[in-house]
Amino acid sequence: MDFLFVALAALPAMILIAACGLVILLLMGRPVFFVQNRTGKGGRIFRMFKLRSMQPCQSGIVVATAINDARVTPFGRFLRLSHLDELPQLWNIVKGDMTLIGPRPEQPALVEVYRAELPGYDLRHSVVPGLTGWAQVYYGYAADLEETRTKLEHDLHYVYNFGPAIDLKILARTILVYSNLTYVR
Repeated sequence: MDFLFVALAALPAMILIAACGLVILLLMGRPVFFVQNRTGKGGRIFRMFKLRSMQPCQSGIVVATAINDARVTPFGRFLRLSHLDELPQLWNIVKGDMTLIGPRPEQPALVEVYRAELPGYDLRHSVVPGLTGWAQVYYGYAADLEETRTKLEHDLHYVYNFGPAIDLKILARTILVYSNLTYVR
């Protein structure tokens, strides 16, 4: 299903990535892409690609992105609302780092914190991370540990109910949520 989706989406995605990349270059400068290590299935680290939507973080401190994060640029806000910033992750799907549906991959430094603080956190790494998932369409962003605890409950719901039926529910909900161009919550 992943490769069929990517094959059908490839040409329009490449055109949109190129157009958005040009706007990013003109409005924000380089780099156009945001590349970051993420934790995948079995705890394997991979490089995830996105269109850049934020000003670079100067502190070097790893933090989760909040809903109204001040680092997000005006065009970046549009990219995030439309989810166009996620299009380069189709390459991650082709490479096998990600799949269409599964828990979103997290930054390795945050995974270490969550492992220490949230029992069962590593269970979410028993499946391939996804472009969209149960937590994304039924909960949304998590900006702190308590919100991450709730988001983990959603991720584990997916892990425990993994299969075509839940994937179809997530796919339908993704279309509904993303077509409204709003954040969940």
